[in-house]
Amino acid sequence: QVQLVESGGGLVQAGDSLRLSCAASGRTFSMYAMGWFRQAPGKERECVAAITWSGGSTYYADSVKDRFTISRDNAKNTGYLQMNSLKSADTAAYYCAAQDRNQGSFWLRQARAYDYWGQGSQVTVSS
Repeated sequence: QVQLVESGGGLVQAGDSLRLSCAASGRTFSMYAMGWFRQAPGKERECVAAITWSGGSTYYADSVKDRFTISRDNAKNTGYLQMNSLKSADTAAYYCAAQDRNQGSFWLRQARAYDYWGQGSQVTVSS
């Protein structure tokens, strides 16, 4: 089992930056990849970014490319999502998730491929 705890959400203005953190504990040695997903009211959950724990592969949704950066600190078992130039459209609950096996690059952005989920962190961007 892997436990994920997120932090760093909040209320900001358009154009501001936020960094979300996701601290992993438990069987962290088994983690293959970490993803960040978001869900706005009335919308489906979408993957905004994902990274393999080795750092060899990353994925970004088109809507966040060049604004968001995903990273991880293996020594701290922590993943990060740096969000710059935030827009009102980025308002959502953000979730980190981890998968513990290599299923291929396609599955990095598929929610059903993830085995563990954090509790969610609200990001609200006012315009």
